[in-house]
Amino acid sequence: MGRKRELTLVGGRERKLRKRAVRDWSAAKARAFLGVLAETCNVSEACRRSGVPMTVAYRQRKLDAGFRASWIEAIGVAYSRLELILLERAFSGVERVIRHKDGSESRMREYSDALGLKLLQMHQPTAAEANADLPPEDVDEIRERLVRKLQRLKKRNEQEQEAERAQLRSAARGNGDAVRCDAGAAAQDHQGDDD
Repeated sequence: MGRKRELTLVGGRERKLRKRAVRDWSAAKARAFLGVLAETCNVSEACRRSGVPMTVAYRQRKLDAGFRASWIEAIGVAYSRLELILLERAFSGVERVIRHKDGSESRMREYSDALGLKLLQMHQPTAAEANADLPPEDVDEIRERLVRKLQRLKKRNEQEQEAERAQLRSAARGNGDAVRCDAGAAAQDHQGDDD
């Protein structure tokens, strides 16, 4: 028995099957291409490492909506990774090794002013919005929501304490120590009032 030949459908005036060429598109090539694209944010590198000609990749993006969506998603992933790396460099700097004439080495952190300024420029509108004073109606709404939440937490805490006391009283009755238990709970309640 011979090896099974893979065929592909080719268009044109007459549709026909032909032997699959290396340059033909496949799901495996799509996965490889998109993986490298998500890793590098570089179409040329994704083509080179996945063995997909650039014209084939762009043609597939144009023809296949699913592949186009995956392409956009891969670029988004790579962009997020790149942004995190640049933020880390802006905040922490890059370590440089300085070699002296006597053969010794010293290390220093170098910070890129251009990178920092670009990041400030990109995020300035969001930062300004975050630092802006809230309108009074927003402050009032937030205050009301916080008060309601605190009231719910207080009520739940009181219910939990009462359930614990009831459980202790029930357990103490079984042991004949109900009076001691109630006295202890009363003392705890009195201490809680001082807080």
